[in-house]
Amino acid sequence: MAQKSQIARKELLKVSMNQKVTTADVQEITMAGGQAAPKHLHPCPVIGIIQSGEVIFQIEGEESVILHAGDAFYEPKNVNILHFDNASKEKPLVFTAIYLKKGHEENIKFFK
Repeated sequence: MAQKSQIARKELLKVSMNQKVTTADVQEITMAGGQAAPKHLHPCPVIGIIQSGEVIFQIEGEESVILHAGDAFYEPKNVNILHFDNASKEKPLVFTAIYLKKGHEENIKFFK
């Protein structure tokens, strides 16, 4: 008798990128309660997943959304990120970011 698979798959994010990827830089990032990232952009596409906490996330030209633990996100290359803010004043936000590079791009650039 065949055994049923114990592996379950759940699609979290599917994006199309017109870029050859030669390097993936994977980082776990923790933001303190109430901390907001400055306005920024990424010279390479970034995909990520929220590990714990909630984030207020807004890409320029789009509505602000709240992402929760388990949610995936995509930050396109060279697009302004207006908000990536810890939604909690008390609890830390922990997420994994995967920077998809085709060369030696920086991970992030901040602006005023």
